[in-house]
Amino acid sequence: MASHGPRAVSRRDSAPLLLALETATAVTSVALFRGDALLAEVETSDGTAAETLMVGIDDVLAGNGFVPAQLDAIAVSIGPGSFTGLRVGLATAKGLAFGTRAPLIPVPTLAALADAAQAGELPVLALLDARRGEMYAGLFDCTGPIPRPILPEGVYTPAELVAQLPPACVVVGEGAVPFGPGIRSVRGDGVKLAPSSASARGVGRLGAALLARGETVPAAEAVPRYVRRAEAEVVRTGKRFEATSKPR
Repeated sequence: MASHGPRAVSRRDSAPLLLALETATAVTSVALFRGDALLAEVETSDGTAAETLMVGIDDVLAGNGFVPAQLDAIAVSIGPGSFTGLRVGLATAKGLAFGTRAPLIPVPTLAALADAAQAGELPVLALLDARRGEMYAGLFDCTGPIPRPILPEGVYTPAELVAQLPPACVVVGEGAVPFGPGIRSVRGDGVKLAPSSASARGVGRLGAALLARGETVPAAEAVPRYVRRAEAEVVRTGKRFEATSKPR
């Protein structure tokens, strides 16, 4: 497993020990936090999430002298993103939660991307490539402790999205590379591009804030946020989007 880390920093022993998992994109990552302080992080793009996730979990826990039973909470990226990756991440998080009785914190992938940008007063547009010339997108006000949705997350074409954007915002996420320049060419120089990758560090940062507010769920009730149905499901149901996604 090619990885970065673990990277250790100082611990605050009175704060909750939180494990964060990110499997929504091609880069699988795992991070360990004590409260909102990062203890260690590993990431890899070599192999699938199913192949690398448990290795990463062992790296950050054992590398800092912990075992799963010591976890106080588990934060997991719930999507949108790779259908297979989300299933692997959530299944792993549920297994750990059941085994340790640690509460589970579902963290929306786009909100975590927006929160990690630390963009100040500007709204943050988080983008992931949804293929087929479309993008997963959500626009957030990140001035508070928890990102507040301005534009609901959903699947958008570039034209649909541009029509609903403010004149100034920060564009983050992997989708900023293929779609950001086109958005900026229409909306102008007020659009700032800051391409970034989804990370367990971002999931843990937002997860810690959600945990402080008591926003956890029983492991059995956690579900992925696909936004768009898998192709086999489209064929079976004739419906391309989940009921919670943007109306078409």
